[in-house]
Amino acid sequence: MSRKIRMGMIGGGPGAFIGEVHRKAARLDGQIELVAGAFDIDPNKSIQQGKALNLDPKRVYPDYKTMIASEKALSPNERIDFVAITTPNNWHFPIASAFLKAGFHVMCEKPMTINVAEARKLKKLVEQTGLVFGLMHNYVGYPMVKLARDMVRQGDLGAIRKVVVQYPQGWLARPIEREGQMQAAWRTDPKQSGAAGCMGDIGTHAANLAEYITGLRIEAVCADLTTFVPGRKLDDDGNVLLRFKGGAKGVLHASQVSIGEENNLAIWVHGENASLEWHQEHPNYLYVRRIDSPEEVWKRGNGYIGKKSPAAARATRLPFGHPEAFIEAFANHYVNFASVLQALDEKRKPTELELDFPGVEEGLRGMLFIESVVKSSKLGAKWVKIPTA
Repeated sequence: MSRKIRMGMIGGGPGAFIGEVHRKAARLDGQIELVAGAFDIDPNKSIQQGKALNLDPKRVYPDYKTMIASEKALSPNERIDFVAITTPNNWHFPIASAFLKAGFHVMCEKPMTINVAEARKLKKLVEQTGLVFGLMHNYVGYPMVKLARDMVRQGDLGAIRKVVVQYPQGWLARPIEREGQMQAAWRTDPKQSGAAGCMGDIGTHAANLAEYITGLRIEAVCADLTTFVPGRKLDDDGNVLLRFKGGAKGVLHASQVSIGEENNLAIWVHGENASLEWHQEHPNYLYVRRIDSPEEVWKRGNGYIGKKSPAAARATRLPFGHPEAFIEAFANHYVNFASVLQALDEKRKPTELELDFPGVEEGLRGMLFIESVVKSSKLGAKWVKIPTA
């Protein structure tokens, strides 16, 4: 494609966190430019955000429906190529489906929808339209996560036996949603967040990370969800036993009331021949342990990483010793998403490396995970089989 890919955005208005991360990540590699948006449910705040971004006022819209109609009216050489959806969860399905029906590609924040029924409908729509749909499970964009996946794929660990994955935070240890904290308010509101709180917000990241690295599907869960903060309507802590297809077992715990924890997403994968360990707060290192051998520390950016994992090399921008992290992981998904759009424009088949970003299948898997975990907990921590996608 001989031009930048034109991006629109829904959400990400004044005071929003994740929308700004998307904007920075999308423009990091120079392939994408933000040209339009409806940034807030309040039209005045949308205009305010558009001014802050120096966008053409004519392409800063009061709502997503106006944006669709107006962008469709532009020539193919002007209108957006895709939209990024960075709203609370309850808006994901109506906005994504509307843009897909209008012929636009979509990048959506996770979880993909607010329930399984919406997720199934969206998956069917993506298949019917043939458009590109990306889901921003950003943590699988880290280079060393891709290295870990490729080590498992190449048989370095042997058959997987045990997976331990965690995501503890402490920011919701107090009822800050009642103090005007916008990020806390919608995440603890069932009408905006869905059936799960902590487990839907960050537990899904842990589940997605486990499935991505191991290549195994979680097929059953036994969950114990708790709401520790009085008056809160959704879970703020959860512990889940996992059964993977093929016989591996696992433990997943996620918490937003673990005081002192920040974003301590981490995973341990134990195979019959070796184990690996990765920490999101120290993402440039992957630890590998083998029987009767010293611990190996694989460091991002070194030449040996690319020899082992072309995907990890593709996801790396800086030489070793210069840390790459959160925004770059988002950007890696945007780079691959953009490459697939370029491939379609060039009428060629995208490569496996270009297709390496979560999509509608992972989105449905995430919603099935949430639904099954909530069901298991309500049954008193009984085993629940996750339905097939």
